[in-house]
Amino acid sequence: MGQKVNPIGFRIGIIRDWESKWYADKGFAANLVEDVRLRRHIKKKLSAAAISRIEIERTANNRIKITLHTARPGIIIGRGGRGVEDLRAELERMTGKQVHVSVEEIRRPELDAQLVAESIAQQIEKRVAYKRAMRQAVLRTMRMGAKGIKVTVSGRLAGAEMARTESDKQGKIPLHTLRADIDYGFTEAATTYGNIGVKVWIYRGDILPGQKEEKASETSEETLIGFPRQRRERRTERAERPRRIRRAGQPAEAQSDAEEVAEADVVADDREQEEADLQC
Repeated sequence: MGQKVNPIGFRIGIIRDWESKWYADKGFAANLVEDVRLRRHIKKKLSAAAISRIEIERTANNRIKITLHTARPGIIIGRGGRGVEDLRAELERMTGKQVHVSVEEIRRPELDAQLVAESIAQQIEKRVAYKRAMRQAVLRTMRMGAKGIKVTVSGRLAGAEMARTESDKQGKIPLHTLRADIDYGFTEAATTYGNIGVKVWIYRGDILPGQKEEKASETSEETLIGFPRQRRERRTERAERPRRIRRAGQPAEAQSDAEEVAEADVVADDREQEEADLQC
């Protein structure tokens, strides 16, 4: 059933954690409904802030701590922190409880499945071809160091009379491997022909139980200007490696001069190749 179940819920307690962290005996239903209302209100009010996840914690003294994971923290914080204060006051009026709001930045939104899905949906709503939006999202995500991505769109694509499902995939998505760090996102694009569902799966590597923080720190340093760290190290080693070219029948004195010229040519070729890759 790994192909059918939600990848995030499937891995809770293994490599993922709950987004609502609290315990209630008698007031469980009321707290659950309140969490849903808070999430809907924040997503609607800050729709332009690229919010991926909203974590809610409740303490024993009836306080609520909300953590917003966003790719655009400046929109939420506002000038001088006024935006966060206004949001906190509004949520306190809604709940009648003391609320604390914190903001965490998502440094690489291309590796966040929910943000990628919302980006594709926004492009479809702006009448961008769905195949182009899917392909660009796949290429950007793989360029940032993901090991695999799968995108699926369903509905009346391009205004067709009959709804259908199309997908684009690159790399691998091991849904049955519980240690695999697979992020999942879903949203809908509202078009004149009806809603189009967008689903995104992103495979970011393996995480062993108890090593979540170490893997996160390694992932944050994985890429720079679109190149994986191992690939950059291999390029550096190849550029610094001495190159020797021997020609039959050539004296030893002439070989040294030829080696210097050949080595300079090889280093120059490597630099030109790196500049061409960076421009791409």
